[in-house]
Amino acid sequence: MSFSTDVKNELIKNELEKNCCKKSMLYGMALFSKEFSFEGVSFQSENEASARLFKRLLAELCNVRSGVKSTPSGKSFSVDISQESACSKIMAFFGHTQNETSLKINFSNFTCSNCYNAFLAGVFLACGSVSSPEKDYHLELSVAYYNLSKSLLTLMQELELEPKTTKRKGYNIIYFKDSEAIEDCLYLMGASASMFNMMNVKIVKEIRNSANRRANCETANIEKTVRAASPQLEAIIKIKKKKGLAFLSPSLREMAEKRLENPDLSLSELAELFEPPLSRSGANHRLKRIVEIAQEL
Repeated sequence: MSFSTDVKNELIKNELEKNCCKKSMLYGMALFSKEFSFEGVSFQSENEASARLFKRLLAELCNVRSGVKSTPSGKSFSVDISQESACSKIMAFFGHTQNETSLKINFSNFTCSNCYNAFLAGVFLACGSVSSPEKDYHLELSVAYYNLSKSLLTLMQELELEPKTTKRKGYNIIYFKDSEAIEDCLYLMGASASMFNMMNVKIVKEIRNSANRRANCETANIEKTVRAASPQLEAIIKIKKKKGLAFLSPSLREMAEKRLENPDLSLSELAELFEPPLSRSGANHRLKRIVEIAQEL
């Protein structure tokens, strides 16, 4: 499977507890689907699980039932609603009227702060893709309508995301090419496991690039360092996202900052960065405490 498929499968498996967040995810999937109008609602994806999620949420929230169809090749799956009364029910559920001159996001559908994240996950399931971090850093959302893309851009900026925009083959493309921006986007959508996988791949790539500049550095030692540092980095990122590093005591915060800045250093090398230098066991103790705090959050 591709990395993009892994991300979508993770989003699909996330259990949304609040109905308002389920509504927001369905809204993102429907609004950015193949068709969203009073004449027809059609969701299409290469991911069968995405189509089945759309079908389930439609039945659960809108009481509109339909089947999942596949192309003869089995490479594309769709949920198509063509009955006028069913389409009207879906459009009214999300507060859209026939008087609208162009399609835009109806922000009144969002009840809690997590609704925005669930909506973004739905948008990605409908029109998003992300490259494997092994090859490139690129996440994009392909939107058919200009005004709709502008309102999505506004929403993402409210979430403190700063994507770039372009046009390709008549579509409005909202995209990221910076690895940290992609990580932030994945985290907000709820794909934290994919975010950590991407970070681990990036660490390995950075260390391997460093190894190429150091003739005396062996690959086995690099990967050993990565395996040791990855849980520490994941813990630090988790604390930073949820509480901020100021949540830590001064000594642990200093350790967290130095580990983030130096993911490729061994414990002994990391301990030497302090003034006065720490012992190797002292550095190890602080990092273990950071991991414990992250697990408690």
